[in-house]
Amino acid sequence: MLKLRSGRTLYYGKGDVLSYRTYAIPLSVKSIPQSTYTGDPNIIFAHNITFSVSSEVLLTSFTEGDNAQVVATDSMKNFILRQTAHYEGSTTEGLLAFISERFMERYSHIDAIEIRADRLPFNSVTIAEGSSWNDSQLVFRRSHNEHASASQKWIRTANSLQLAEHESALSHIQLIKVRGSSFYGFVRDEYTTLPESYDRPLFIFLHIFWTYEHAEDALDSRRGNYVPSEQIHDLAHTLFHLANSPSIQYLIYQIGKSILTTFPQLSEVRFESNNRTWETVMEPEHSAAAGVFTEPRPPYGFQGFTLTRADLIEGE
Repeated sequence: MLKLRSGRTLYYGKGDVLSYRTYAIPLSVKSIPQSTYTGDPNIIFAHNITFSVSSEVLLTSFTEGDNAQVVATDSMKNFILRQTAHYEGSTTEGLLAFISERFMERYSHIDAIEIRADRLPFNSVTIAEGSSWNDSQLVFRRSHNEHASASQKWIRTANSLQLAEHESALSHIQLIKVRGSSFYGFVRDEYTTLPESYDRPLFIFLHIFWTYEHAEDALDSRRGNYVPSEQIHDLAHTLFHLANSPSIQYLIYQIGKSILTTFPQLSEVRFESNNRTWETVMEPEHSAAAGVFTEPRPPYGFQGFTLTRADLIEGE
């Protein structure tokens, strides 16, 4: 949240700026053992961008109706869309930095910017070509599954523009593990009605956030340290498959340790999770037998947790 020096909240901006850039610079990343992902041709480089600004000189636009220093939000939208065409990088984080720096250079009275974007995934369709199947480079299918996102805060200092905060994310993951999870040994008293479970289906909603030790690694993939969300979700999938987890808390801790171990360029990983485990209608006779389940009734349990590199040292 953007604030003035006095501590007063002051910002305005534009949301849902939908930008569909074609033929951005392709992304190439280092491979990891847990993922087949090594890059993206970026034929469709699409985002939903939210952009807000703040400045001391904008106070009178609120208190006196003085619009002399107000950049119209429609102008912001046009600026974002047109500058996206000039971006010569390959990452969402780099695009946000490019737009922010260009905007603050153009409008020198703006003191701070907060910008975030959700990547809008378009996956290549598979087509038959002769006797083989290949990914089309012309036709793409819009995906509404999990997606990458990023957020940044930029401030103007006496001599330069400074990236004050940055975070990358993989949002709206939904994973169901049909067996191999448990939940037992929790506090039982007169308020407890939940039965203990030693082998249950586990359905989780999950958001994963990460921060780089050096923000430049997120902004410029040519440095060789960019962490793509696709490799993050492959790591999460692998850990969820392998772990016989006694709780969601322990599961996200193990995923976090794996992420920080695999990517030493990251300083922190953060989780927001939500338990959507199905309610049992017909109990399976054994773990691989037929069972019937239905949607859980609200309310829902949730968790939040952060790991840093210190957690790896403590675990040695």
